[in-house]
Amino acid sequence: MSMSRASRSQERLVVVGGDAAGMSAASQARRLKGPDELEIVAFERGHFTSYSACGIPYWVGGDVEDRDQLIARSPEEHRARGIDLRMRTEVTELDVAGGRVRSRDLESGAEAWTSYDKLVLATGAHPMRPSLPGIDAPGVHGVQTLDDGQALLDTLARTAGRRAVVIGAGYIGVEMAEALINRGYEVTVVNRGQEPMSTLDPDMGRLVHEAMEGLGITMVNDAEVSKILTGEDGRVRAVATEDAEYPADVVVLGIGVRPETALAEAAGLPLGDHKGLLTDLAMRVRGHENIWAGGDCVEVLDLVSGSERHIALGTHANKHGQVIGANVGGGYATFPGVVGTAVSKVCDLEIARTGLREKDARRAGLRFETVTIESTSRAGYYPGADPMKVKMLAERRTGRLLGVQIVGREGAAKRVDIAAVALTACMTVEQMTALDLGYAPPFSPVWDPILVAARKAVIAVRGGTA
Repeated sequence: MSMSRASRSQERLVVVGGDAAGMSAASQARRLKGPDELEIVAFERGHFTSYSACGIPYWVGGDVEDRDQLIARSPEEHRARGIDLRMRTEVTELDVAGGRVRSRDLESGAEAWTSYDKLVLATGAHPMRPSLPGIDAPGVHGVQTLDDGQALLDTLARTAGRRAVVIGAGYIGVEMAEALINRGYEVTVVNRGQEPMSTLDPDMGRLVHEAMEGLGITMVNDAEVSKILTGEDGRVRAVATEDAEYPADVVVLGIGVRPETALAEAAGLPLGDHKGLLTDLAMRVRGHENIWAGGDCVEVLDLVSGSERHIALGTHANKHGQVIGANVGGGYATFPGVVGTAVSKVCDLEIARTGLREKDARRAGLRFETVTIESTSRAGYYPGADPMKVKMLAERRTGRLLGVQIVGREGAAKRVDIAAVALTACMTVEQMTALDLGYAPPFSPVWDPILVAARKAVIAVRGGTA
């Protein structure tokens, strides 16, 4: 049994999860309070801390040569900063009433209780694994952690065949498909949606589809996987749908992730519709004064629709950690919400989105107009001017910007940041047309593509012909 709260002179912060949100919170709290004021104990069940999960597809694909390039801070560096970081140790139970957590050393099996004054839950998310026959067969991989990435690379190294099937075509599915193509595999993507990248509207997702096929990836849309077929050795040999079988020496799950909140649910902490923890603006778990949560295990407020969403992104996790650490350390900070910005790529095709899709806007009960324009990344006469397509949603009559999607070549994706700022500021498309954006022929046409779309949206929301 660890020392009780009553017998300690300083407060103890316990952090569950050693990646972006958890260790950002621990580090920020340590900056504000020294070891004599605040003891910090952190538990991480994996082999790594403070790493970029977003970089895993690029490591698997060979763009990033060494795994350690994805690690921002090692366990030893955290310990040198006065954080008692316990690796390969899994928290198995939360005793909220007693203010303690039960942990198990995954190497020795030893279990212990650790009391806390303040608790941070940063348990992340786990890859969705549908309940299918054969889903747990050797050769089937989810890709969420560095351990997952290493396991996949180990499989690729010892598997003679060169056929891969990716199930799902969200960000991870698309990025992993390209990574496997780069590794010399024949890749088939089986996708239950109409087009890849369901975070885009289908008309924009079609552009991604075409780019994937251009890389040599076989796209199978509107298809539901029914089972994973295995060979006599028990390893995966194919992925089956109702209509076909797709041979596979390795299978990667790119279906998405769910919040890792089983511990929190068992302890009676409040969860939202997406099974993510619910917090206030200070990232404190609702109804619990001394418990905070951040990263992929929480739901966040969508500032455009006003609803709660689950978005697993490292940018949010690091911000959550900074906010939590400030509040735990005696300061004050808030995380007001998100607008849903994300970027990705397929080869040299850049993909970006922020705000609401058409179905999101309909679900929120909004009346809206959509416009789509084609433009270029630079002045048309300047070398390297590549085409891009911009789709914009605006609320009917008010003209409030609701969402933007961009697909194009170099210089396309980061333009979505303009729209993200406009969404956060609740700007109308008419106000956007007056934005003083940077211009020179190597960087943009005279009218930036975002502004061209805004001008067209102004006409549409006024009831004219867009």
